[in-house]
Amino acid sequence: MNRWYHSWVAAVRIARRDAWRFKGRSALVLAMIALPILGVSAVDLTLRSAELSTEQQMDRGLGAADARLSDPGMGGVPIHQAPDGVSTAPAKDYGENDPWPEGAGDVPAAFPAGARTLKDATGSGKLRTGHGLLNTVIHELDATDPMTRGMMTLDQGRFPEKAGEIAATTHFLESGGLEIGSTVAARGLATEYRIVGSYELPDSLKADEVLAPPGTFLAPLDKALKADDLPGTETSATYLVSVGGDGFTWNMVQKANSQGVAVVSRAVALDPPADSDVPLFQKDGWGGEYGQSAASDAAALAVVATVVGLAMLEICLLAGPAFAVGARRSARQLGLVGANGGDRRHIRAIVLSGGLVIGVAAAVVGTALGLLLTFALRPLLEDYMGQRFGSFDIRPLELLGIGALAVLTGLLAAIVPAITSSRQSVLASLTGRRGVRRSSRVLPVIGLIAAGLGITITLYGASASDNVTVVAGGSALAELGIVALTPALVGLFGRLGRWLPLSPRLALRDAVRNRGRTAPAVAAVLAAVAGTVAVATYTASDDVQQRAEYSARLPYGVVSVMNGEGGGRDVPDIRAAVQKHFPVDERADVARVAVGNANCLPYSDAKGCGRYEIFTPEKNRCALWTQDRPGVEQLTPAERRKLSKDWRCEEDGQYAEYDVLVADEKLLSVLAVDDPAAVDALKNGKAVSFDRRNIENGKIGIKLITDTDKADLMAQKGKDAPGEIKSFPVHQVAKSAEGYGVKVVLPAAAAKAAGLITAPVGAYFSTDALPDSTQQQKLEAALDTLGTDGGLYVEKGYTSDNSIELLALAVFAGLVTIGAAGIATGLAQTDAEPDLKTLAAVGAPPRVRRTLSGFQCGVVAAMGVALGSAAGVLPAIGLRLTEERQQLKWYEQAVNDGMGGMNEVPYVPIVVPWETLAALLVAVPVGAALLAALVTRSRTAVARRAAG
Repeated sequence: MNRWYHSWVAAVRIARRDAWRFKGRSALVLAMIALPILGVSAVDLTLRSAELSTEQQMDRGLGAADARLSDPGMGGVPIHQAPDGVSTAPAKDYGENDPWPEGAGDVPAAFPAGARTLKDATGSGKLRTGHGLLNTVIHELDATDPMTRGMMTLDQGRFPEKAGEIAATTHFLESGGLEIGSTVAARGLATEYRIVGSYELPDSLKADEVLAPPGTFLAPLDKALKADDLPGTETSATYLVSVGGDGFTWNMVQKANSQGVAVVSRAVALDPPADSDVPLFQKDGWGGEYGQSAASDAAALAVVATVVGLAMLEICLLAGPAFAVGARRSARQLGLVGANGGDRRHIRAIVLSGGLVIGVAAAVVGTALGLLLTFALRPLLEDYMGQRFGSFDIRPLELLGIGALAVLTGLLAAIVPAITSSRQSVLASLTGRRGVRRSSRVLPVIGLIAAGLGITITLYGASASDNVTVVAGGSALAELGIVALTPALVGLFGRLGRWLPLSPRLALRDAVRNRGRTAPAVAAVLAAVAGTVAVATYTASDDVQQRAEYSARLPYGVVSVMNGEGGGRDVPDIRAAVQKHFPVDERADVARVAVGNANCLPYSDAKGCGRYEIFTPEKNRCALWTQDRPGVEQLTPAERRKLSKDWRCEEDGQYAEYDVLVADEKLLSVLAVDDPAAVDALKNGKAVSFDRRNIENGKIGIKLITDTDKADLMAQKGKDAPGEIKSFPVHQVAKSAEGYGVKVVLPAAAAKAAGLITAPVGAYFSTDALPDSTQQQKLEAALDTLGTDGGLYVEKGYTSDNSIELLALAVFAGLVTIGAAGIATGLAQTDAEPDLKTLAAVGAPPRVRRTLSGFQCGVVAAMGVALGSAAGVLPAIGLRLTEERQQLKWYEQAVNDGMGGMNEVPYVPIVVPWETLAALLVAVPVGAALLAALVTRSRTAVARRAAG
């Protein structure tokens, strides 16, 4: 034991000395191992620091209070809740036909006797800032009360204390171009409020919020908005409660639940009751465990382990040749160890100690830099995540585990060079001779079996299974098999040398003769390129599919703006803004149909408001969409398939916010509807329909529904909603005409004659050219000044963001390829140094050394890229075939269920990204060769070549 210990101590000391002697090589390997450790340790520290403890969550949510009481909106009926206070349900079980309880409850009635309470109200409004109107959360709370300590952090100034004062979040001040001392006013309210302080919400740094004393902002604003028939502030209120003693216990929570009030309690959160003591968890459909299943956890763990394993393999393949360089340069030193009584164990220990030393150094450097980087970038990370860290949470065991990966990676990378060095004879090491060792015959056989088995599994998973995991596992096995086959494949590449000029022939022959250093570098390039090609192929294929499936909302270049607020009072200004900033060719103003009054929006629950719907005659309704119709449930799949192709069951897949528009013939022109008869119909006061199912006897009906509650109840029973039907003579456009979601166009005169209430809602614009980024930014700024986005939409056709992704993938693969090829070239130069000196001695031009170096690097890169490109296509094809199988299965199921609009078989193409492959196959090897040639010295000192 003592001898073993001292031999390893000596080996480590030798390895440390060699690492310090060859600083460049050591730094290269250290960087390769340390960079992933830096990233992982920084991510671990960031996530742990951002992960709040229960106590920190309570401090930010409750301040110094013991609990927060809120109304769940169930009319005050007794409820059950989860310990966290988020999930609630009525204590009574309600059947399908029983009305669900709803309405306001009485929260103050649930206050414990003697408790201190503080009302916390929030609403929203549009505040006038330095740049226009900004949608803002309005918060009313007495922030000077000690109970609020921890909920918000004062940045500058002070919290408001009286009416007319507010504080604002720092993000609101930045967004609005304001500062402390500025005044703001809400749209609809003449009162101005002075900003006396700025603060931040630790859990929401990007919130646009203002804080006012209770009762000074929300109530006056809500009253003013409703007086103008505008939507109110939608105020909601909760109550902070402090009871002292043991806090708000679970028994107190249940008592409040019996009065229909939900509670978030600090004491319960810190010490939650057992699931058996939670009544909610005893109800059907509820349970205390909402985590993932063991199978999903195991699958996630397997994915993480696979990713980590492949990353370690890639680093080992890159770092292995670098350790081989060190072993080659230290061959005489290792020979002296053997000459002085050391055996193969000691040689292996020295080389392995090199991996150990570099691994430990990488672990220390990577972890330390990760900690320092996270600490230095903490403000930026918090701003990016939108919340403050709870604390700088360092988990030593996790960081030690991450560091252990670095040590393990260094050891694994040094294993092959250690074995190779230990097998070299002492005489060969001392004299510098290079023996030729035959490649293993077992490894290619194993690689061939693994590759074949992986390809078989991948094809099986793609053709006979819907499991993506099978395809991914088969692809990974096939790639590992190809990696194992790399030495044999490198030998096959050597047969191309007879057709090459001198320098590339020498480079290729050298690579083939020294497969021990060539194969790992080629395998590293192969792995990186295979992943790149797989992702690129899948991304390009998916891009083509999305382009084919893209459904335009409007004709190309057409612009629409829609805004129904306030009866359309801002619509004229919005139309004018678009006309001013966009290259408009033609404008079509449109109005909407309102039921109740002009301020009523579709599906509004405001008092006195209703809605409309297009009436479809009974005979034109799709039988599959009316499940209550007798005999529908008994239809066979064949009958459902037949009905799904019936014209009454067709779906156009288009959606528009308003399917009935009041407009003139200009709308048809903007929508590119070429139908002179439709134009004449609108001019003559007739409606135009884009859906023939809604027409009966040359007329179309618009049903006005005033009793929405009764309409919803009738809909649940599968019956028509009650309402008055307004009929209009109609012209049906040709089937090829596209309405882009608009089903009916009514002329204004016809709508007025029928007594319909209409309100301006927006416009459609055709343009001379697609608006550019500058024009769109100017329009958005103008709309911000108006306090609205205007419902702006510009039809730009299908746009793909994948070009940047493909470029990034190509750059990544190129960097890995150049790195791996450069390492292999450095090793080749070390091995070939005697040959190069001999060439110089016999009069070879200096450029031969540079040229040979470039071709050596290019050969390794070319072999890796070629093999990686072939290996990377397999998983992409497998995944696409699996997706095709899944989508065909869903399609068949939908057709059998009788879903309409399923006339097209899913299109799942497989597209090879030739541009990316060309960049990898041509540009990357050529670039690697040129770079290696540029950084190689042309001249070297002529020396006597060693005998033998």
